[in-house]
Amino acid sequence: MAAEARHPFPGRIGAVPHSGGTVELTVWAPHARTLAVHAAEGVVTLERDDAALYAGRFPGGAGSQYLLALDGDETYPDPCSRHQPHGVRGPSEVVDTEAFPWSDGAWQGVALDDLVLYELHVGTFTDRGTFDAVVPQLRALRELGVTAIELMPVGTFPGERGWGYDGLYSYAPHPAYGGPAGLARLVDAAHAEELGVVLDVVYNHVGPGSEALTAFAPYLSSKRHTFWGAALDYADHGVREWAIQNAELWVRDYHVDGLRLDAVHEIVDDSPQHVCAELAARVHGMNPDALVISEIEVDNWKPVDEWGHDAQWADASHHELHALLTGEQEGYYEGFGSVRALAADLQSRRRDPRRLVVCAQNHDQVGNRATGDRLPPDALRVAAALTLFSACTPLLFMGEEYFERRPFQFFTDHIDPQIADATREGRKQEFAAFSAFSGEDVPDPQDVETFLRSKLDRLEPDPFYRELLDLRRSLPRELEIVEADDAAMLLRVRRGDVELAADFRRRRVELRR
Repeated sequence: MAAEARHPFPGRIGAVPHSGGTVELTVWAPHARTLAVHAAEGVVTLERDDAALYAGRFPGGAGSQYLLALDGDETYPDPCSRHQPHGVRGPSEVVDTEAFPWSDGAWQGVALDDLVLYELHVGTFTDRGTFDAVVPQLRALRELGVTAIELMPVGTFPGERGWGYDGLYSYAPHPAYGGPAGLARLVDAAHAEELGVVLDVVYNHVGPGSEALTAFAPYLSSKRHTFWGAALDYADHGVREWAIQNAELWVRDYHVDGLRLDAVHEIVDDSPQHVCAELAARVHGMNPDALVISEIEVDNWKPVDEWGHDAQWADASHHELHALLTGEQEGYYEGFGSVRALAADLQSRRRDPRRLVVCAQNHDQVGNRATGDRLPPDALRVAAALTLFSACTPLLFMGEEYFERRPFQFFTDHIDPQIADATREGRKQEFAAFSAFSGEDVPDPQDVETFLRSKLDRLEPDPFYRELLDLRRSLPRELEIVEADDAAMLLRVRRGDVELAADFRRRRVELRR
């Protein structure tokens, strides 16, 4: 059982509007000697307490814009801004989340037992690239057999286009996607279509421009680094609150049904209760039905074994499938490509298979390739069949249901020229050692064409996906291994009276009843 959750802060951080034309603001700012709100309605100095929390009220309401002046000098947005309508360098805007017009009172949530995830990137899922533009596509996903969409991160990041994992203002839905109101409309519409919404969140690092956060407080560690930059320092209770209150915000104010925590193996915390465990305890305390799902390195089971998370990504089966179907064994595919190992992963006798999220492809496994190329249709058909037939929780990546041929490439819109140049160079160096990509030009992530190439070319779903998803609902969950032959590259598995036979050498798959 998780240790008792701690609440070191007396209330919510950030701006909360009140009746009577005032806004209550609380900011964690141990680096500041004084802190003042600069708004159109005037300047108000905040009061500091013993926990380095600055608090007070200023005249205004929903839609009021403001900046914070540290020590009477430079102004910055609120580190917990709810909206950045003019981007990361503009003022913060007050949002009244209690005014969102919800119609989902009868929504019961989505159970882990029924979960079929569909991962999508808001900016490339449609031509318009907004929350509202996703709404007309929801019914088709539900009819296909999807039970929840999983949105790649939507917190505000530098520029207009990007994957979202370099977010800076994690409490503020990205303005290019439609901002806070747009996200609320999407969640409400999804619930009306009986679809859950899982939101991808990033608590292992923050993106470029982090000096706007560290001006207020020691968010980043001087000793620990992730692959993407300095790690967040969870030894400080203020950083823990920043992450946990953010998780609570999405569940409470935006009605999301679950969170997918990005790369939690990069979250280092030596506290008696790991921050990821405390986060899960507080989210479940707010909504016992909310799902907490983690991405973590292969063969690390802390989320489901120790932290109280509902599920975690299980990438080993993807790597086995990819290596078997493509022959690639470089990078993190090294050591994979075994039929027997794949069978053991999909059967998952050691853990409840519902708690393991498996996929044929996802944003990482497509977008982190040099040119963002997807599996060929015959290979994807085999991989998808085994994923959806397995007893584990399946995740589809946008477009795979009709064998999308457009790539999903790595794209950015960094507003700092030095960061932009470093990203271009880093992307080239990342693939220099991969023989499969030698001689290819790695797309420029800053080029808008890289983003536009990644937009879907929407087609009707292949009937095979609907057939497999229909079978999932009717078959017993137990998966039996009938044959796992590495020499012949054959795998046969059975659920109930249905057998699935996969031939990896010929890239063929067959359902037998």
